[in-house]
Amino acid sequence: MFGKFLTAVAGLALVAGAASAADLKFKPGTDPQRFHWDSYDAFAKSHKLDGQTLTIFGPWRGEDQTLFESVLAYFEAATGVKVNYSSSENYEQQIVIDTQAGSPPNIAVLPQPGLIQDLASKGFIQPLPDDTKQWLLDNYAAGPSWVTLSTYKDKTGTPKVMAFPFKIDLKSLVWYSPGNFKDAGYKVPQTMEDLKALTEQIVKDGGTPWCIGLGSGGATGWPATDWVEDLLLRMQPPEVYDGWTTNDVKFTDPKIVDAIKEFGWFALNDKFVDGGSKAVATTDFRDSPKGLFTSPPKCYLHHAASFIPSFFPEGTKLGQDADFFYFPPYASKPDLGRPVEGAGTLVFITKDNPAADAFIDFLKTPIASEVWMAQSSFLTPLKTVNVAAYANDTMKKEGQILLDATTFRFDGSDLMPGKIGAGAFWTGMVDYVGGMSADNVAAEIQKAWDGLK
Repeated sequence: MFGKFLTAVAGLALVAGAASAADLKFKPGTDPQRFHWDSYDAFAKSHKLDGQTLTIFGPWRGEDQTLFESVLAYFEAATGVKVNYSSSENYEQQIVIDTQAGSPPNIAVLPQPGLIQDLASKGFIQPLPDDTKQWLLDNYAAGPSWVTLSTYKDKTGTPKVMAFPFKIDLKSLVWYSPGNFKDAGYKVPQTMEDLKALTEQIVKDGGTPWCIGLGSGGATGWPATDWVEDLLLRMQPPEVYDGWTTNDVKFTDPKIVDAIKEFGWFALNDKFVDGGSKAVATTDFRDSPKGLFTSPPKCYLHHAASFIPSFFPEGTKLGQDADFFYFPPYASKPDLGRPVEGAGTLVFITKDNPAADAFIDFLKTPIASEVWMAQSSFLTPLKTVNVAAYANDTMKKEGQILLDATTFRFDGSDLMPGKIGAGAFWTGMVDYVGGMSADNVAAEIQKAWDGLK
């Protein structure tokens, strides 16, 4: 759902433009405690491409386009390449049209792995160099996870590394008010067992632990899929998660049903949720976290991705009025490590030229990440970046969660066919909080998947 959410809230205008090589946000060589200028200098010395052009098509518009173009300016200045970046409101459809028409950009950027696989299977994507796999293993935290996310089957069905992950979004977060915790004497839980114990303690103290809202217009139900995905990664090995997103592990498998029931432990207890369990389906997800900030608080905990502060009351100060902690693993399942669920964008070559190859090389440099990190809304699992480059403590904490992760998995519903991940799964979770059993919900979703042609 993360990619769909970002699409919905992005600007609506068709945009096109190019970064100016003379317009560098941070002067090279300054503030060396935050920026790895040595990586920029080394890249510039080895990539001289004066006079060449590079076309990039991606999802970023509005503020994100401005931030991306501030990164492109360094690529232009280092290489002499002229970059033209463009996007559109319907960028997913546009990239399909352009590739099928034989007029693709050199580089495309998408947040939808399923669409990337469709393009790869039709021969529209160029494999990345053979050493990309090893580079990801060596340089990205939870490296095998990123290799998995970067690998797609070509026209012959052969898996190849075809996409480069750049700019990651983080789920696996629980939001709370530090002031409320301090007043009540609560501590941030380090394990899922602790989180459950805290949930029960808040009830004993006369409070309500959770705010949960699944309402989202035509997309109602998607926040519950995030819960199930996060819980599944903490209950089962990542291979189960992978098989589930491809229908090799069925929704009716007890492992999946148990994850749905575990969500129910939190959401179906009237004492655990603001408004009672019947309010879960009808409360809009944008309104649900506001209970953290009432006096007295209507709730103490809210499970949501890193974008949720956009819906906090105006003037809320992150780190003071609101903070977050990592959705914790089960102490009883230490072999599963510290899994993280998220989303993000993947960069791939649709029309190769030397500038396109150089751009992928550029994305591997710490400076390509640090320039965006130092401004806003950018997270990376790249181990060579300077964490001090993050613009604020919230981003730094989120970035550290990615660096500490032992497993990363992309939003599972976004990996499923649209009629399931953005259809039957959503409505099934609404049915579940409405009283249908987990077994029946799973059976209905599986029936829908089996019925696809």
